[in-house]
Amino acid sequence: MPRHELYNDDGTTEREQCPRCGDSFLADHGDRLHCGKCSYTEWK
Repeated sequence: MPRHELYNDDGTTEREQCPRCGDSFLADHGDRLHCGKCSYTEWK
């Protein structure tokens, strides 16, 4: 996914950023949010 699709026109995003890394977005896998960079996982 191109980077420009992650941000709204005003620079905000609806995706959560990783609290551990800070510079990666969390992927939504339905039952969990996962960071592909550091493997941080939040269960829903």
